[in-house]
Formats: sequence, structure tokens, C-alpha cells
Amino acid sequence: MAEFRIKGREDGPYMVSGLVKSVDADGQEQSKGGKSVSLCRCGGSCKKPLCDGTHRRIEFKGPAVEISVSELSV
Repeated sequence: MAEFRIKGREDGPYMVSGLVKSVDADGQEQSKGGKSVSLCRCGGSCKKPLCDGTHRRIEFKGPAVEISVSELSV
């Protein structure tokens, strides 16, 4: 069973930590074995779904949140 965390930084991106694998729309793996990734939460990133820091420029506001997820093996 794998566990990962999603943290929404106050006024910032979602930070996903754990074993992270990024796959594009064509099913091609973009990165392997990373420990974390920052996902856009403001909707303004030019690198969606990844964060590019646009939230600072557009003064995005959002509360801090944290979720722990356990993935069940089937």
C-alpha cells in the first residue's frame, strides 16, 4: 500500500509528495521516481498541470489544506 500527501500551500500550488510519476495526455511518462511535484491551483500556469509560479503574479488567494491518501493495491 502506497501513501502520498497533497498539501495546498496558502495562496500557492498543490504540493504532492510520495512516489510521483507524471504521464502526459498520450500516456508517455514524463518523469520517474520523483518525490514531489507542484500542481497548479490558480488556473493561470502556462505549464499546466504543473505550477510555474503564476499564482504570485496574479495574487491568487487560497487556504492551506492537507490530505493524506492511501492507495490500495488491487
